This record gives sequence, C-alpha cells and structure tokens, in this order.
Amino acid sequence: MISDESITDEDLVIQALKHPYDFAQLVKRYEAKLLRYIRRLGVNSVEDAEDVLQNAFINAYRKLNSFDTSLSFSSWIYRIAHNEVINHYRKSKARPQGHYANGAEDILAKMQDDTDIIKDAELALGAKDLENAINALKQKYKDIIVLRYFEEREYKEISDILQIPMGSVATLLYRAKRALRKNLEQSN
Repeated sequence: MISDESITDEDLVIQALKHPYDFAQLVKRYEAKLLRYIRRLGVNSVEDAEDVLQNAFINAYRKLNSFDTSLSFSSWIYRIAHNEVINHYRKSKARPQGHYANGAEDILAKMQDDTDIIKDAELALGAKDLENAINALKQKYKDIIVLRYFEEREYKEISDILQIPMGSVATLLYRAKRALRKNLEQSN
C-alpha cells in the first residue's frame, strides 16, 4: 500500500487500478472534506451524510476505470458526491437545510473581500443567521455558494463539479451573492 502523502491523487488512481487496496488512500484523503461538503449541502443527519459519503466512494471505485487521469480527481470525486446528495434528496423528497455553523465568520469575511456584499456591521452576524440566509436560497445558488466559499473551489472546479460552463459559474455566483445579500438584509 502506498503511504507517501506527496503522491498525486491521479497517481493514486493509477495505483488503485493495479492494486485495489490503494483506493483506501484516496478515501483517507477525501472522506473528511467530502463529509463536510455533503453536510453543507443539507444532509444534516450524521448517519445520512455518512451513507451518502459511502455511496459516493462506492460509485467512485466502480467508475475508477473511466476516470481520465489528465483531469482533476478532486473535481471528479466532488461531482460524484454532489450527485449522491441529489440522489439522496430524490429518495427522501426533503428540502436540504445545510450545516454552515463552523467558520461562518470567516466565510462572511471572504465574501466581503470578494464582492463587498456584507458590510462591517453584518460581519457580526451569528452563524445561525448565515445558515438561515443560505438555506433560504434556491438550491442552485446554495450549491455554488457552498463550493466557492465553504469548500474554496476555483471556478474551473465548480464548473466541473456542477457540469456547467465557466461563464455560468460567474453568473450564478453573482446572482447567488445578490440573493444572499437580500436574505441577510431581510434577517436584520
């Protein structure tokens, strides 16, 4: 089993195709990140989030042969996790609520630096206010806010994960921030 942390994800994929037990290294690298992402997309129950995560890894393992190692594994695995969240909601017919409390103040500061959507006074908002404002967004806006500000993904990765053109990422992000600003103003 490979244990060198300096090996790339893509190299690990190649190794996992030869030696399936090396896939465990990819799981180890991504399980905490993906679980956090799944929870932020609204799978609040720890058990449900872990089930979604497990399904994402199972699907990734099954589709490993189709992964193009010239592309980003990170974007690929996030896309699979995103699809699993959608499948979860289709099965449960529940509206996602999200979990944003951790690091909310940092996210607000990043958003302020990025577009000035939040004034200095709004930085004092509590995590619950931010969570409520994000939960009130349309799902497409919530997805893009979570990926950009909570998961700190670049536009290209967001484009790959959500399978939308790069120009659409910028447009959706602009609209999402506008909608979030409106929700935050209404909560005050």
